[in-house]
Amino acid sequence: MIQTVLVANRGEIACRVFRTCRDLGISTVAVYSDADAHALHVREADAAVRLPGAAPSETYLRGDLIVAAALATGADAVHPGYGFLSENADFARAVTDAGLVWIGPPPEAIEAMASKTRAKELLGIAPLRPEDVTEADLPVLVKAAAGGGGRGMRVVRELAQLEQELAAASAEAASAFGDGEVFVEPYVENGRHVEVQLLCDTHGAVWALGTRDCSLQRRHQKVIEEAPAPGLPGPLLDELYERSAAAAKAVGYVGAGTVEFLVAEGRAHFLEMNTRLQVEHPVTEEVYGVDLVALQLAVAEGRALPPEPPAPQGHAVEARLYAEDPARGWAPQTGVLHRFEVPGGARVDTGYVSGDPIGVHYDPMLAKVTVRAPTREAALRKLAHTLERTVLHGPVTNRDLLVASLRHPEYANEEALDTGFYERNLPALTEPAKGGEYAAVAAALASASSGRGRFGGGWRNVRSQEETRTYGDHEVRYRPTRDGGYEVTSPEGVRVVEATPEAVRLEVAGVVRNFEVTAYGDTVHSGGHRLAARPRFTDPREQTAPGSLLAPMPGTVVRVADGLAVGDRVTAGQPLLWLEAMKMEHRVIAPVSGTLTALHAAPGRQVEVGALLAVVQESPSTEAQEEDPA
Repeated sequence: MIQTVLVANRGEIACRVFRTCRDLGISTVAVYSDADAHALHVREADAAVRLPGAAPSETYLRGDLIVAAALATGADAVHPGYGFLSENADFARAVTDAGLVWIGPPPEAIEAMASKTRAKELLGIAPLRPEDVTEADLPVLVKAAAGGGGRGMRVVRELAQLEQELAAASAEAASAFGDGEVFVEPYVENGRHVEVQLLCDTHGAVWALGTRDCSLQRRHQKVIEEAPAPGLPGPLLDELYERSAAAAKAVGYVGAGTVEFLVAEGRAHFLEMNTRLQVEHPVTEEVYGVDLVALQLAVAEGRALPPEPPAPQGHAVEARLYAEDPARGWAPQTGVLHRFEVPGGARVDTGYVSGDPIGVHYDPMLAKVTVRAPTREAALRKLAHTLERTVLHGPVTNRDLLVASLRHPEYANEEALDTGFYERNLPALTEPAKGGEYAAVAAALASASSGRGRFGGGWRNVRSQEETRTYGDHEVRYRPTRDGGYEVTSPEGVRVVEATPEAVRLEVAGVVRNFEVTAYGDTVHSGGHRLAARPRFTDPREQTAPGSLLAPMPGTVVRVADGLAVGDRVTAGQPLLWLEAMKMEHRVIAPVSGTLTALHAAPGRQVEVGALLAVVQESPSTEAQEEDPA
């Protein structure tokens, strides 16, 4: 019997495993980097061991340190979570060689399937060799052979870009998984991402716990998942189950695993087998009424699964809350998560609570919010309503995008599901939420009521004088009234019912609306809107010279274009350097064609958001030169 489990991971998945262990009476051990010293998973574990350093290569990818931590704390089993070393056969062997129980598949099965190139070869699917790719093969997908989560993946549509994308994907994969191997495969445009959850024991039982649809993705990373995958015809479902079970049996698989497919034009194209628990496993748990972590532990203890899995009931949908700005290229965000509250009735898997900092070192996912309902339509509606009422005070998040996605008619139409959803709909989905001008009014009046933040038009002794405050693009004008209230002059048509420092009630077009208002410095959360007080929250780009390239996020410079130097000619769109932030690599490109007049970036340099990286001085156009030869 397992008595103590060390989780070789961090954040949400570590907390998730700890929860089941507590329910089963199993003690828990956390490992943590210096950046995670005060993280929730450390606080929730019975014991914790420091892994000195912050980079994954120094900490969560150091299998030797993790095994030593397990032995030092008296743990008798290791759960790998997902990501990091979860699909590393050498780590699995090191765990078992140390006399510990490995809560995962045999190392041989990991070797056969964790490398996507070897998995395809096992199933008779030969990947393209990079040197053999021609124009006729485009588009192709460059993909990391190890790991997942969208890291180390690049779509290539022009042959000239293949070499640089291979290098970028390899660098990103090496940083995230400790393995820089990449391969090339045909890229199927706008297919559905469908996967089958498997659970196998040591007695020959192979459970297929239904399907999941994970088609809503950004940067090849899943955003919204659901179970079961809707609208699949019976024969295709049978094929998915049969091919998944055959893959598991071919490698003697044990434990939880997932086989992923891209479904297009009625055909299922094998993508990979993930030899671990998936991020999106909660939707399967909700539909089948099982605890996959508890079943993993039972299988690791040698117990047999029942002959058949339980019957599914209803429909479950999960949304991943990220600290990121979808309107700015999904740029990850950092800062303090001041307040985080999800209404009751939903399942929340998270590694954060109110007051926790969001740093630059790891994935920007804050939480997974999952609901179950009798039908898909009811589940989509319930999750959208839950997210809309969720209190999120802190950095910019993708919450509004998730709500808009769940309510989008194209997503509601199960026949229209495919991975191109955000490519087609992102501009409309990231339009500013309606009602922002009234949220700004509430923010201004709450500030005036408390006497704080008098940064707009300034406080005047003449109480009838009009006041002005600006939040983002919304200018608010109002004046105090003799009865102690306020009259709003801009925007028009607003009547103030009540205004206190924490709450404001406004009547607009005969409808009274309530706004809860909380300020954190120059950032104000008002009735679900996140507002920036402009006079105190200036954009760094307004204070820099034209052509300045500023860091769009805090992170680390991982690469600078080969041979790039001050004085070089660059063209618009040319990649100049690469930043790594929250386990994703981001290209910084030349905004215009011209001359590189300054370069302040170097590999290994850590930068804050808004830091000056380089300056490109735009070259005058040919027409301008002809008009002004001097």
